[in-house]
Amino acid sequence: MPTQTQTALTQAHIDKALNYKAYRGLIDELLEQNRATGDYQPEGIDIIHYTKMNVQRMNRWDKTTKILPELLKTIEGISQKWIWLVLTEGWCGDAAQNIPALVKMAAQNQNIQIKFLLRDENLEIMDTYLTDGGRSIPKLICLKQETLEEIGTWGPRPAEVQQMVNDYKENPTGTYQEFTEKLHKWYANDKTHSLQKDFLKLINTWT
Repeated sequence: MPTQTQTALTQAHIDKALNYKAYRGLIDELLEQNRATGDYQPEGIDIIHYTKMNVQRMNRWDKTTKILPELLKTIEGISQKWIWLVLTEGWCGDAAQNIPALVKMAAQNQNIQIKFLLRDENLEIMDTYLTDGGRSIPKLICLKQETLEEIGTWGPRPAEVQQMVNDYKENPTGTYQEFTEKLHKWYANDKTHSLQKDFLKLINTWT
């Protein structure tokens, strides 16, 4: 059985969290105003440009993601009622590459409810789910619907990509832009399979 712990998350957080349609709608609405979600404004980076690219990525994965048969069988067997709460922002490339597949996974079983919180509006939650001390997203928290007990977490990236990021931080080769381009090519070639295999293992430990 998975370890279950009480988190800083409350029903108020769940109530204000967005479903996928609302999350996508918010991103589109802000883009029409030449704005992006959150407070992240790094020098020299065009957040609006990256957000527009992420909309294209999500549109593509919404259409093309296919759930692996072995994962589909595992998801269909979940009898507990779960909430998958995802901390994210519209400008985050890793979020755009992974969230559509998470949504499609959750859609395979009515016992799973997936919702989204913007990181920068919920730092008190984000700061309890840091990755190597950083506020890396997306971060998924699996909760029991009835009690909001934590069952497990995932994120911010599939294990193979996270290792690539760790290796780059330890020994940077090339510019960061070149590295991110490499990551996004990896995502395109992988077709969400690594993410799905990560969840096949996780769900088997969560149930």
